[in-house]
Amino acid sequence: MFLLTLAVVDDLLAIIVIAVFYTDTVHPLWLLGALAAVAVFACLARLSRTRWWLLLPVGVVAWALMHSSGVHATIAGVLLGLVVPARPVHGESGTRAHRFAHLVQPLSSGIVVPVFAFFAAGVSLVDGDGPLAVLRQPVLTAIIAGLVIGKVVGVMGTTAIVTKLTPLRLPDAIGLRDLMPVGLLTGIGFTVSLLIAELSFSDGTHTAAAKFAILAGSLLSAVLGAAALRWSARQSRSADMNEDGIVDMDIEPIV
Repeated sequence: MFLLTLAVVDDLLAIIVIAVFYTDTVHPLWLLGALAAVAVFACLARLSRTRWWLLLPVGVVAWALMHSSGVHATIAGVLLGLVVPARPVHGESGTRAHRFAHLVQPLSSGIVVPVFAFFAAGVSLVDGDGPLAVLRQPVLTAIIAGLVIGKVVGVMGTTAIVTKLTPLRLPDAIGLRDLMPVGLLTGIGFTVSLLIAELSFSDGTHTAAAKFAILAGSLLSAVLGAAALRWSARQSRSADMNEDGIVDMDIEPIV
């Protein structure tokens, strides 16, 4: 749960970075139109009887207007997702956010992400400087280090500071060392990382090196994360892993 939450928040923050730092010119009227379309989408998503066939064109309009405003169109998708009710409404047993996600997931996971990967992840290792020239780019080492080392330092360092300086503690039976594999697994960057790489570098050489570094760093993070999980599972555990002063319980008591 921690890893999934961290992955979602990390992507959202990255998309905010795209909106703030990769926007050259903003056209206010187009932006207001995009926000209006998002507001219409929010109203439709909260109707007692949701008409999905109305949500689709409104979402496309919001995306097109956001793109025309100069802000990266990805922000439109984030805003549309945020306005879908995440709590049951109109006496429904489940949330509409969960229901919509379940309906969209086959399309997004089965078609959209693979197509994006097919067009965005291609890397040419040959350029004017000769074969494998992109492997000599300094950006390659920097990105791999950021994914493999930076993520671990960020996850474990932030958690250590928060748990030491505030009353907040990790969940029951979870210690700080358990977050090392999690930190490694967060280094698996793909869609958003490739998107930022394309926006950051206009020349083909650095773009190719950045993409290769993302793929290599993701693979290395996955391998190291799996090894760290295996190592952590074999280590002895104390009675109070999260250091909250209460003996850990693997199973919550039945009340």
